[in-house]
Amino acid sequence: MKKDIHPEYVDCKVSCACGNTFVTRSNKTELKVDICSNCHPFFTGSEKIVDTAGRVEKFKKKYAMQ
Repeated sequence: MKKDIHPEYVDCKVSCACGNTFVTRSNKTELKVDICSNCHPFFTGSEKIVDTAGRVEKFKKKYAMQ
């Protein structure tokens, strides 16, 4: 690697809107995120399927196709 062109790599405290915090490494000392693995529906198992009708059915209904 070339000298004096790379940013300093430091410990970074990540804070989520849900209150979860953890430490990782980055070129910034602090990050604030809206969602993390503790509160994301995919990881918590509370994922819900919003689209109950299929895309084809919705298209046909919208354009009155049979």
